Amino acid sequence: MAYKVGIITLSDKGSRGEREDKSGPAICEMLEAWNKKEGREIYEVGSEVLLPDDQILLEGVLMGMADEEGMNLILTTGGTGFSPRDITPEATYAVATKNAPGIAEYMRAKSFEITPKAMLSRGASVIRNSTLIINLPGSPKAVRENLGFILPALEHGLGVLLGREGECGSDGHHGEHHV
Repeated sequence: MAYKVGIITLSDKGSRGEREDKSGPAICEMLEAWNKKEGREIYEVGSEVLLPDDQILLEGVLMGMADEEGMNLILTTGGTGFSPRDITPEATYAVATKNAPGIAEYMRAKSFEITPKAMLSRGASVIRNSTLIINLPGSPKAVRENLGFILPALEHGLGVLLGREGECGSDGHHGEHHV
């Protein structure tokens, strides 16, 4: 059964129709390409939303996608920088039931190999009950890079979160978690 994915693009200009959203579609394209590469439907996009940079609104949409729509994975794009309007991580932490910092830390570390500006990303990765929420950067290029970094481990992490997979692999390393 495919994991249901919600995609949220945060952009004041995009929400007003002043700029075309290219980051949300980039996420969709990457998930479709990953399904094709793996030869099966792993990810199914169930909801796509374009919002202004508004923390209360974003918190409501994150909770709705997780609790009411049953999304297994929510990927946000935008709102992770230093601008006063960048509120995505704050909204993400506000709805979290658990922190899952390794994903965001890994994306920053890998991105730093490309540009030192990666250290300025404040993106978060958390769990809300049985939904994984990951903040991706706002540019289509950075979305492709960062999603590319995490896709190889994402399916396993979701499988463990939802009880579809055990935490330990059968590689003989007992007690070690290879997520």
